[in-house]
Amino acid sequence: MIKKFIISACLLLSLVSFAQEGTSSPYSFYGIGDIRFKGTLENRSMAGVAVEQDSIHINLENPASFSNLKLTTFSLGGTYATKSLKSNTGSANTRRTTLDYLAVGLPLGKFGAGFGLIPYSSVGYKIESLSAIDGAVNRRLSGNGGLNKVFLGVGYKIAPNFSIGADAHYNFGKIETNSLEFITNVPVGTRELNTADLSGVNFNIGTMYQAKISKKLSLYTSLNYALESTLTSKNTRNISSVRYSSGFDVLVVDVLADQNEQVKLKMPSKISFGAGIGESKKWLIGGMVAYQKTSGQENSYNKASNVGYGRYGSVSLGGYYIPSYNSFSSYAKRIVYRGGIKYEKTGLMINSESINDMGLTLGLGLPITGSFSNINLGFELGKRGTTNANLVQENYANFSVGFSLNDKWFDKRKFN
Repeated sequence: MIKKFIISACLLLSLVSFAQEGTSSPYSFYGIGDIRFKGTLENRSMAGVAVEQDSIHINLENPASFSNLKLTTFSLGGTYATKSLKSNTGSANTRRTTLDYLAVGLPLGKFGAGFGLIPYSSVGYKIESLSAIDGAVNRRLSGNGGLNKVFLGVGYKIAPNFSIGADAHYNFGKIETNSLEFITNVPVGTRELNTADLSGVNFNIGTMYQAKISKKLSLYTSLNYALESTLTSKNTRNISSVRYSSGFDVLVVDVLADQNEQVKLKMPSKISFGAGIGESKKWLIGGMVAYQKTSGQENSYNKASNVGYGRYGSVSLGGYYIPSYNSFSSYAKRIVYRGGIKYEKTGLMINSESINDMGLTLGLGLPITGSFSNINLGFELGKRGTTNANLVQENYANFSVGFSLNDKWFDKRKFN
């Protein structure tokens, strides 16, 4: 059953990952877009805290975790995102439905392996600056696309309480932008089209450690390091004079420039550390911190004099509680209750204002009776950006659902 479900989900995600606009944010214009992937739903519901060595859930934040799997695990998640955009001059509301990740984890004795597909970043914006005054300059900007990752990772349990791991990611994707500039009541304008085909490879290494500190309590730690890497961006730029209709359909009058170039984008190294304390299968409380030297990958088509990329940093606190994981009398007591808070300094600076993100997360893990599988529900409420310096504040509410399905694939058949 789980194998058929995985095949169907792989076909679905392979189509959606190329076609979806995973965000609706003016800030996705910068760098390689909004970084969408924040971990599996189980960890996102705890604000990204991923420190426990879990035997039935995949932890995509640290490849060392694969060695702790006891069952073949399939994980899939998606989000319905709503957002309210507000500036000093107006407001707008947006909605998006996206698939967030697809992953499979395999237990292999002291080893464990994981592979899957992650829509990592997204570009999605439509911005207009229009005026009815004769001679005024008008602009219409739009963009779509993003970066996807296919990954393969291996973990190894050196000791019962200590694991190491590494994974490799192949990055691929396309970003397209469209800019139209024209003067009011002049039927001819200038259009600029940019296409960036992205590709590259990056690697992560990680360790996880746990130790008993009392009869019931355990200490959990997680350390992950993403090595510095490079993205290759094959850029195409087309600048044309165009005629446009009232509905902004365009007809090319003359091609003014058609350029091709190849750019190397530096993907900076990133280190993440987490620690927590808890009672196995009962409760956990922990925290995560992450640091990156620089936050942006500026390309030739999105350079701006009023934009800078500083250090990235994030802090999160979260945990879970299970009233009684093996209760036979009450389903509610077997539910996993999750929550967390987060603060993220994105490093993006516009008009000397820092674009930061803060939020609250909640979640439920609903066990599927008769198995180790579960359905996960998550809710995230937060704010990013500011209305200062003519910028945009985004207030968002995200509703997510995920599946963590478990099965045994490699048992030897026994005959009497």
